[in-house]
Amino acid sequence: MPDSVTLKIENNIPVPMRDGVTLYADVYRPEGDGPYPTILQRTPYDKTTALTNTMLDPIRAAQAGFAVVIQDTRGRHASEGEFYAFRDDPNDGYDTVEWAASQSWSNGKVGMYGASYVGATQWLAAIARPPHLVTIVPNVTASNYHDGWTYQGGAFELGFNMSWTLLQLTLANFKNVSGAQNVPQERRADLIKAVDGMTEGFNHLPESDYPHLDSGLAKYYYDWLAHPDYDDYWKSLCIEEKHPEIDVPAMHIGGWYDIFLGGTIRNYLGMSKSGATETARNGQKLIIGPWNHGARGSSMAGRHYFGVLSDPLAINLDGIHLRWFDHWLKDDKNGITDEPPVRIFVMGDDVWRDEQEWPLSRAVETKYYLHSGGKANSKNGDGVLSTEQPAGEQSDVFLYNPADPVPTIGGALCCNPYFAANGAYDQNEVEERNDVLVYSTPPLERGLEVTGPVTVTLWASTSATDTDFTAKLVDVCEDGCARNLTDGIIRARYRESMSNPSLLEPGKAYCYEIDLWATSNVFKAGHRIRLEISSSNFPRFDRNTNTGNIIAGDTELKPALQTVFHDGVQASYVSLSVVPR
Repeated sequence: MPDSVTLKIENNIPVPMRDGVTLYADVYRPEGDGPYPTILQRTPYDKTTALTNTMLDPIRAAQAGFAVVIQDTRGRHASEGEFYAFRDDPNDGYDTVEWAASQSWSNGKVGMYGASYVGATQWLAAIARPPHLVTIVPNVTASNYHDGWTYQGGAFELGFNMSWTLLQLTLANFKNVSGAQNVPQERRADLIKAVDGMTEGFNHLPESDYPHLDSGLAKYYYDWLAHPDYDDYWKSLCIEEKHPEIDVPAMHIGGWYDIFLGGTIRNYLGMSKSGATETARNGQKLIIGPWNHGARGSSMAGRHYFGVLSDPLAINLDGIHLRWFDHWLKDDKNGITDEPPVRIFVMGDDVWRDEQEWPLSRAVETKYYLHSGGKANSKNGDGVLSTEQPAGEQSDVFLYNPADPVPTIGGALCCNPYFAANGAYDQNEVEERNDVLVYSTPPLERGLEVTGPVTVTLWASTSATDTDFTAKLVDVCEDGCARNLTDGIIRARYRESMSNPSLLEPGKAYCYEIDLWATSNVFKAGHRIRLEISSSNFPRFDRNTNTGNIIAGDTELKPALQTVFHDGVQASYVSLSVVPR
């Protein structure tokens, strides 16, 4: 359709839900009767904002022959009802898809698109299986709203949860939220102070008694804290457990520094293997760039520049969306489904590469073992990382004090560029601490590519009945800069099950698996591969108080003595997917 096509834009069109609540949408479409295929975005972030439009330019999409529907979700901005994260989106998504398909200008085929929570609204609609939903394009979103959204490895994702709920969900929509709960307008000033003083909020104990989101402003936040286990509260909305019931093709878009990378990959793998139909299973595509959460129009991730080609605009991400929708909604045989299903940005080389699968079958799982003479504390210690298995070696010991946690510097964070800055940053500051164990290879003689899953197997004991262990993979350049690649955490009581926690026997050695999700990075010649081990990464994750209390009601902080083993019987290592070059 030519760029000169005349468009019709309709604002605040009422969309009735099954329970009588009315949601409102803006519609962008070509002038005329159509019918046109429809692409739908359901957002809590205000359908009129620039953020909403950067997910895919609705003008460009309408000029390409689509009817674009952008709707405020329940209780958000123009729409009626009460907002409670995730709860109403399956039914509301179903009803909105079917409403769009029934309009006179619609050809009955509906696709969905959008990022973050707007990706969640796609998956939650898909599990409800509206008959006219044909395809989705979820961008930087999760597969499980417990592990990989609200919690990770059993630890509460404090930096994300608090910053997102305070600013994007509450302050940005205070008029609706306060009206639904009869909260005085004066509370808005308190919220502004809470956002500007978020460091104080991160340190507030007990977590469950945080005052700035109470009185109904964000009931779900306190429910998240009250449900640290993977229980029925979470299971009914879990996407990955419902992959066998989902029947739509999907194009999954993620970032190596995105907070939901693990879920993006799990959704791709789960749908490719277990989608409800052959069309769904074969219709999965995965794109991962060197992006942090919400990155559009940028070649920077944190303080690292990945080159012009890393910018989403450089690969015409909007154009890829439109080609995808052309194929599935217009039956355009444009070849997009004949292309390799996986496209990744390889950091270090800073190039895009197409692949036929994920993980890569040619990658060799390689164990890099932890070694030391018992003094791996800080980057000035004697920690070594190598493929040689350990024999009889002295263990490493550090004191984890939750009153002085290891500070977060970058990584997979959201949603405040100051208090929760995300992306790649130099880790030298944290590596000076004695409560961070540092293990590094010698400088590499030749470049080494690591592309695929990253996991750490850690043998450790603690003086506490519950604690955390963290791990971070780092690329150390020749001049000493230390760029974080990916990290993870395990809360010890969840070492065996996210549903059935069990406390520790102090002093006993346990084997922990820490999931660092994945990366694609070429460690250049002269660089070193580094692994950091500690017990905190704050405020990315909340502090484990080491008391053994299950619910987030602690005010007491107890230090714990941590011991990491790496000997012939209890070998600790990081598993890297090494790609032959």
